[in-house]
Amino acid sequence: MANHKSAKKRSRQNKSRNLHNRYYAKTTRNAVRALRHTTEKETALELLPKVSSMLDKLAKINVIHGNKAANLKSSLALHVNKLAS
Repeated sequence: MANHKSAKKRSRQNKSRNLHNRYYAKTTRNAVRALRHTTEKETALELLPKVSSMLDKLAKINVIHGNKAANLKSSLALHVNKLAS
């Protein structure tokens, strides 16, 4: 366990940030999953900008790597474009 006052504070901060990051990462994963399982193009076109925005925000605050966000956005855009009208 931490002995210094600053180390104890850092431990508290890490716990709260971990909880915050897990919530947003899980929410985004669920949104990506929902978009992948969508078969209607209209619904997918509505979800794509929202999911892309979520991925960009996670990459911006380093919850996920920037390249991972780009790869996910690219694969989701391909999926949406392949859907029949």
